[in-house]
Amino acid sequence: MDDNLEFTARWVSSAITTRPERMRLTSITLFLTLLAAPVAAAPLAAPHQVEIPDGSITLRAQLFRPDGDGPFPTVIALHACDGLAGPSEPVLPRYRDWAEELLKAGHAVLMPDSYSSREIGPQCRARERQVQARRERVADINAARQWLVQQKWVARDRISLIGWGNGGGALLWAVRPQLLARNALPDFRSAVAFYPDCRSSLGLGWSARVPTLVLIGGRDDVTSPSACHAMVDGARGRSALARIIVYPEAYHDFDRANLPLRLISGSDAATPERGHLGTDADARSDAQKRVAEWLAR
Repeated sequence: MDDNLEFTARWVSSAITTRPERMRLTSITLFLTLLAAPVAAAPLAAPHQVEIPDGSITLRAQLFRPDGDGPFPTVIALHACDGLAGPSEPVLPRYRDWAEELLKAGHAVLMPDSYSSREIGPQCRARERQVQARRERVADINAARQWLVQQKWVARDRISLIGWGNGGGALLWAVRPQLLARNALPDFRSAVAFYPDCRSSLGLGWSARVPTLVLIGGRDDVTSPSACHAMVDGARGRSALARIIVYPEAYHDFDRANLPLRLISGSDAATPERGHLGTDADARSDAQKRVAEWLAR
């Protein structure tokens, strides 16, 4: 209760002495307490599923849109190897959290589901992945973009990419200069990759045609921070703006909320085969700010 409301409650208490009046005092005090309490934020609205032609398949995607007619800057968000959906939810909490952050900043968010669209589950431990980051997932990115530019509520010159893990790796392929489609104007505005596997991109002399930000933990033992650093450093002078932020004490999945640090164990198909996963609160907070600034460029 703030000072003014607390003073009012004390004044009413000193002025009223009879039992009926004390009962009224209780009601007044309760009302003032409720008035002073913070209002809980409204829950994030359920996403709307859309279907997008994508070669030989129909790509299912979950769409979050701000209120109004737009046009809105829009982010294509690319899930990691765990997939987009859970057993009873179309979007896992880690991606819903980011959708909420992006909506607060005025962005629409389109989340293609590269796995369930092909009737497969998580691919983290698949020996031979049926969906390749450099092939099928890049095709999904381009199909999603082609669908978005046809929507009146989309700001066509402000479509960006964000991806996690395997989705971040697909993003690195999608922004290479060699993959600019003839009909891709205007191009993506910018891109943000969380802890991608940079080793194959490094070996092929990666560069980007749009501003690209890589965010990774210095202790990430699922992917390779050193490979990502070398990849970005090697692109200087022959690339659009590329930047890497390494959080020295952070591990893989550092931006996920409320995930205690743990060593991966067991045979869960939705987790990598090795390494550590866990939230780093400071890195998560900093990443949220950096992503907002990067997308606002």
